[in-house]
Amino acid sequence: MTEHTYLIVLLPLFSFLTIVFALRWKEMVSAVFSVGMIATSLLMSIMVLIETLGRHGDYYTAAFSIVELGTFKLQLGMVIDPLTAMMLVVVTTIGTCVEIYSIGYMKDDPRFSRFFAYLSLFLFSMLGLVISDNFFMTFIFWELVGLTSYLLIGFWFEKKSAADACKKAFLTTRVGDLGFIVGLMLIWFYCGTFNFTDVFAVIGAGTVPPIIVTFLAIGVFCGAVGKSAQFPLHTWLPDAMEGPTPVSSIVHSATMVAAGVYLVARTMSVFVASADASMVVAVIGIFTSLMAATIALVQVDIKRVLAYSTISQLGYMIMALGLYGVDTANGIHSPGFYAATFHLMTHAFFKSLLFMGAGSVIHAVHTNDIMEMGGLLKKMKITGPTFLIGSLSIAGIFPLAGFWSKDEIVAATFGHPIFTVLTLLIAFMTAFYMWRLCFLTFFGKPRVEHRYEHAHESPNTMSYPLIFLAFMAAVVGLVGVPWLPHGFASFLYHGEAYHPHWAWMNLGISIVFGGGGILLAYLMYIKGVISPDAMMNRFKPIYNFFYNKWYFDELYQAAIINPIMAIGRWMWTFDAKVIDGAVNGTAALTMWWADVKFWIDKWIVDGAVNGAGFIVRSMGALLKYLQTGRMQFYMIFSTVFIIIMILLKFEIAHIDLDWPVMTALFIAAIGLLSVAAKFVPDEVSQESENEK
Repeated sequence: MTEHTYLIVLLPLFSFLTIVFALRWKEMVSAVFSVGMIATSLLMSIMVLIETLGRHGDYYTAAFSIVELGTFKLQLGMVIDPLTAMMLVVVTTIGTCVEIYSIGYMKDDPRFSRFFAYLSLFLFSMLGLVISDNFFMTFIFWELVGLTSYLLIGFWFEKKSAADACKKAFLTTRVGDLGFIVGLMLIWFYCGTFNFTDVFAVIGAGTVPPIIVTFLAIGVFCGAVGKSAQFPLHTWLPDAMEGPTPVSSIVHSATMVAAGVYLVARTMSVFVASADASMVVAVIGIFTSLMAATIALVQVDIKRVLAYSTISQLGYMIMALGLYGVDTANGIHSPGFYAATFHLMTHAFFKSLLFMGAGSVIHAVHTNDIMEMGGLLKKMKITGPTFLIGSLSIAGIFPLAGFWSKDEIVAATFGHPIFTVLTLLIAFMTAFYMWRLCFLTFFGKPRVEHRYEHAHESPNTMSYPLIFLAFMAAVVGLVGVPWLPHGFASFLYHGEAYHPHWAWMNLGISIVFGGGGILLAYLMYIKGVISPDAMMNRFKPIYNFFYNKWYFDELYQAAIINPIMAIGRWMWTFDAKVIDGAVNGTAALTMWWADVKFWIDKWIVDGAVNGAGFIVRSMGALLKYLQTGRMQFYMIFSTVFIIIMILLKFEIAHIDLDWPVMTALFIAAIGLLSVAAKFVPDEVSQESENEK
């Protein structure tokens, strides 16, 4: 089955093409077909995972070249190792649950079929990214993930908030991708290849200058910062909740945001070669995690709380990868790599569960505001308990999945006291804000009666995925228990011996901090021992700072967006007044000169030509009367002409003829001509007339 892993990727693509070209008019058929394709990919992924276990984690690779120019090669290929096998199962499992859930959630949407087509394309992009064996192919699918997330986040594009959110996500992640491209250019220039194995070997051999390794590692990390919403490119992810809840569930758990963590994990050998780059990764991760946790403490939008929780958990994973890594070339392994990838898997299940549970709540009460909820546990017998299981898991409560993976992240910080303290503080805040959310939503008295009265459990297509994901959020962490032979750690490390950091002290620490956060939330929001309003008023500046998300959006608006908009407006004005002014002025001058030339052509050139024609036509009009065809007229004319010529002769000979004499001669000539005309036969005149 492993050699046919590419079919796992192609089945969602086939689903997308089939829906677009053949099934888009048949909504339920489109949905069932899409679910069938991703479910088939899931079954094949499980088979690949089993075969990888059977090979004890040995690599399987296959590739073919699409471009060969001398030593330059561009390849499409796949690598199947434990990390790939794990991610294939996670992505297809979450994808199947999300698509089944979407049948109920999107039932009345007018673009029902299009939604499933977009989901299929999204899953194709992520699965292609997972199996890629080189940076070139990774970047292709990396950008496809960005494109499809844009389509899904802005699926309800008729809402301005959704349209703005998808543009924000697309543009923000493009900033990170610019750094990714710089890293790829450095990789090609210094390594001469994009293949993962070859790049890791070149860097591991020490032939690339250390400063270049640092720069290219940070360049690659920039791509992860954008996709996994790490500081300072984290602001897009909370707004991504403007898309349908199934989109939030899949984006925030197993696909887009997971892509950044997966990229860093896949290229860990690059970061191990640069201590400076690794420390940048760790610092960015822990700062992002702390910042997002503080913001989640005070939010009242149920999906926004979960969005900042996602950012915080991703920061956990990034921090662990930065503190420690894995060098695949030399076989050096570390708890950081194991902890981050383990938490990536468990987080996918409980975070997908939490978002779907939030969607079920919103579907029931038609609001996102947790301050308008309360007491829903009595009304929602499936959504409530499953949501609580997910909240216990993310809080790191023994023995749920989140406990095992979060415990490993805490253990990965040992030896770095500052990171350890901050990690435990974040764990405490995570438990507090998640159970603040639970208590305000599912416990106590309803705060808005009409919303409570209309609340109801979601349909089975939405409830069954919640039950399955709750089961996974409870038990999937057991694959990493330290006493399990050949467990997840050994599998991830290709069969080599590795013992997760587990001890009674770790267990106690997790229980204290996780349980402490839950207890504080209980005392504040159920017992009322500590008044939330009093705390808010006492620490009003801090509350406002957290509630307004550290003012990052306002800072970016003032420092980046407004100046860019101002420059854009100035450039528009310059273009309109100067560039367009010059162009329009030239056009006006050309038009004026054309008018002048038209006047000259019409009144001078055409005037001269038409004047000559007029003169000739006028003379012709006068002379035409000389052509009468009558012999009498010709004889008179000839006689008059002769008399005039005689008179001119006399004038030339200086013989004076006074006017009476001339008049007499002229009259005599006319008279003679008239008499002579009478002797012209009529038939001659008639013949002349006939000839004429």
